[in-house]
Amino acid sequence: MTLMTAEDADLTIARFIDAPPAAVWQAWSRPEHLARWWIPAPIECRVVTLDLRPGGGFVTKMREDDGPFKPHLDACFLEVVPERRLAFTTALSAGWRPAEPWLLLTAIVTLEPERRGTRYAARVLHKSPADARRHETLGFHDGWGTVIDQLAALAPRLG
Repeated sequence: MTLMTAEDADLTIARFIDAPPAAVWQAWSRPEHLARWWIPAPIECRVVTLDLRPGGGFVTKMREDDGPFKPHLDACFLEVVPERRLAFTTALSAGWRPAEPWLLLTAIVTLEPERRGTRYAARVLHKSPADARRHETLGFHDGWGTVIDQLAALAPRLG
């Protein structure tokens, strides 16, 4: 049996955001703000559920052009520490119900005060190195990077 290391199955991304953690948290914790940055533009995001508590649901849909909204994310929050840390997984849906996601992952998002702003970091854990590579091939760095850039553009206006 080969022992898998975290580096084999994790993807990470981090950026400095020129806004305090309270403003970044506001962008994360209010559906109307989250919908503005959570999916790369020009794709439209609809926040269906944002129940920020352990066991709470996190459901979003997306729409391209004028088409119908389609499923994007159906997850469950594992940990919520306002202005500091969020963890969610697609392995579960609201109320700790087992899920069958198209991509199994757990994401840990941290907000660390840095100078006058926030060091925003996301660590995304996958079941296997193959799943991590699949997510990377699907555009993890471009997609997550784009949404963090969109968050960084929105958050200073909220603070």
